[in-house]
Amino acid sequence: MTRVVLLGTSPGPIGSPEQHVPPGRLALTSLPGSPTVLSRLYGQVVSMDPEPVAIVRPADAGDHRPFPGQVVESTSLADDLRAVADAAEQATENLFLIPAGAVIHDELIYQITKAKRGALALIAKEPRQEDENGEPILPEIPIDEAEPEIGDRVLEGLPVLLRAGRSRVISAGSAYHAVTRPNAVALGPIHLSLRHAPTLAEAARELADMAHLFGPGDDLTELLVLGLVRRGVSVGIRGRRDLFFSRVGDQAEADTAVAAMSEIDEDRARLNNAVKGADGFFTTYFVSTYSRFIARWAARRGLTPNQVTLISIALGVLSALSFATGTRPGAVAGGLLIYFAFVFDCVDGQVARYARQFGVLGAWLDATFDRAKEYIVFAGLAVGSLVAGQGDVWTLALVALSVQSVRHLLDFSFGAANRRKPPNPLPTLALSAADDRPLRDALEVRRASRSTGVRGLLKLWTKAGRFRAVHWARKMIVFPIGERFAAIAITAALFEPRITFLTLVIWGGIAFMYTLTGRLMRSLA
Repeated sequence: MTRVVLLGTSPGPIGSPEQHVPPGRLALTSLPGSPTVLSRLYGQVVSMDPEPVAIVRPADAGDHRPFPGQVVESTSLADDLRAVADAAEQATENLFLIPAGAVIHDELIYQITKAKRGALALIAKEPRQEDENGEPILPEIPIDEAEPEIGDRVLEGLPVLLRAGRSRVISAGSAYHAVTRPNAVALGPIHLSLRHAPTLAEAARELADMAHLFGPGDDLTELLVLGLVRRGVSVGIRGRRDLFFSRVGDQAEADTAVAAMSEIDEDRARLNNAVKGADGFFTTYFVSTYSRFIARWAARRGLTPNQVTLISIALGVLSALSFATGTRPGAVAGGLLIYFAFVFDCVDGQVARYARQFGVLGAWLDATFDRAKEYIVFAGLAVGSLVAGQGDVWTLALVALSVQSVRHLLDFSFGAANRRKPPNPLPTLALSAADDRPLRDALEVRRASRSTGVRGLLKLWTKAGRFRAVHWARKMIVFPIGERFAAIAITAALFEPRITFLTLVIWGGIAFMYTLTGRLMRSLA
């Protein structure tokens, strides 16, 4: 369950209050009985929270009352911030804050709210411009140290009030708070973990006391991001990419938004998002290019992820039986079957993500039977070698099994240890500080301290991953399941089982040493 807060009070970047038309009166289409912007948004959020909280101006409250939930009337930006603080203090689950004038795809809401980040904001970045040396050109907000009343300087004409890095917001601004080298704007939706709700409430109340310093163009969501960042919360970022979001303030904007959204294939985006983005080379280029379409076909015919997992298991068993025949046609058939067993092993997760059918049983079955298929195939290959008179390879099979088992033990135990590790705190800055230079200086010091010794080596290796060849080499060297099944399928079909097991032992051993070295270095860092 997620606590939803509709922010229907701040005009933000959509215009002045005089030009603002409440979303309850903006039609999505010209058809009779068509939904309004507000009714569509309520239809989307009540599936997450049957009783959302709407913070609105008194003149707009009547548009919200026909819908389920609580309506909080607010007459000023300070009241808006205090109402957000109240909602955060009363929350018993994660928070999702979204402007009431939002036109957004269902899939984008899902992608934002399912993120594992403690805080996540939807942003739009400025197009990257570079000088002749390839360095980024970013706008500068002038900061005059001799000017005592920075609050009197409203930063009009500057649509970028955030400084965003590769993965999170570095600094946020307002009419009072200046940002060094801004490059992004907060679009509106914010998803916040329950553990950060007290921080949000505290920051919102302090910002409410400073409301007289803000200008008419200051947006409520951007102020909330500002409060979180300056309190040391790591606010992750997500762009719109292949999905649509817009905030509308009049009928012309609503018509434009609907027309633009209709040009985007939401189902295709949802299907693409069902594919894991961190897969290995073989999976990315030889499976996921088409397995997503199998997943959509299966989901539309009512197949569950667990049923697809059973198909994968059956293909794995048939592969082992084919290898056990000890014949060349059997080996070729076994290679094809183990390949398609892996394809359906990818499909079950894609069906789960596409159809949003998740469960503990499914996750356990998937993780358990991935290993079971692999080890059953080992046995089939060893039996096939004996049947074909190619010698006893059971010892090699047991070595390959042991190497793989130890690698899995290492991976799972390190993951569990990392989940218990408290995160390193980020630098903080008082909300009363007029510009972000002390915060950026503290971040630079923190970055420099993390660029020495073992941490420095890890950072260099991480940066090397920006090169495509290095990225895929790092993916392949760890011998993920896609590469393992490909190695089994190819070597077993073309050579004898002894070659297959030698490949698994040698490549698995290299992967073990590489992974162990990385785990030790990260632990020391």
